[in-house]
Amino acid sequence: MTVALAVVAGVLIGLSLGALGGGGSILAVPVLVYLLGQDAAQATTGSLVVVGVTAVIGAVTAHRSGNVRLGQGLVFGMVATGGAVLGAAMSTRVSGDVLLAAFAALMLVVGAMLVVKQVRGRRGRPTESDVPPTDDPIITFSPTFACHCPRALKILVTATVVGALTGFLGVGGGFVVVPALVLALGLQMRHAVGTSLVVIAVTSAVALAVRAGADVRPDWGAVLTLTVASALAAVVGARLAARIDTGKLQAAFTVLVLAVAVFMAARALPGLV
Repeated sequence: MTVALAVVAGVLIGLSLGALGGGGSILAVPVLVYLLGQDAAQATTGSLVVVGVTAVIGAVTAHRSGNVRLGQGLVFGMVATGGAVLGAAMSTRVSGDVLLAAFAALMLVVGAMLVVKQVRGRRGRPTESDVPPTDDPIITFSPTFACHCPRALKILVTATVVGALTGFLGVGGGFVVVPALVLALGLQMRHAVGTSLVVIAVTSAVALAVRAGADVRPDWGAVLTLTVASALAAVVGARLAARIDTGKLQAAFTVLVLAVAVFMAARALPGLV
């Protein structure tokens, strides 16, 4: 029964990732906790495997399509490692109820962001994809030293936040990375989506390495089943993206995220009182 649940959940996560370009991995933790019976520490650790492997496969696919700026992704990911290490270390020092309550709050924020994005899209307001790209370097050393410090600070802060979210809650943080790559690095949206997968792969690997010494042992059979199902379904979802109405799928996904967030909050908050 556990294997069947993991396969079904993995397929749903993978399809949403492939068809929508991100976001589905945020469902990995609630799936691991409420469907597969793992505690918060096990789930947020196991989620890093699901997120990281799916990101690597997605990044390879995006790179073959020419949609990855590998150098910029690796640099952003390395900057984010500080936050990933800090977040992973902090996660081992808080209770499971705190982890799940924080995750529920994050899901509410993500759900709200998705709602705003859809409302703006319907009203024809500009989104991140409408920002004109720029190839101006942030720091140059020749012929003279120059620094675009506001952009550098934005990248530092955003990368640290992304790393901390990944390390603490086991999420990819693509909903933060993509706008940051567009606004701070001036990438076009298709490049930002592909490059964000590189960032997520780096931060997930670092956070998982830190957690490896924390004596947290997820049910690796369930985690690996979920990961394989998600990765395979993501490929199918990417192929279906051109044939289905992703707007309606995005709306359904938003409702699902908000519903799961409310459910998690209702389960976790009583434990904090």
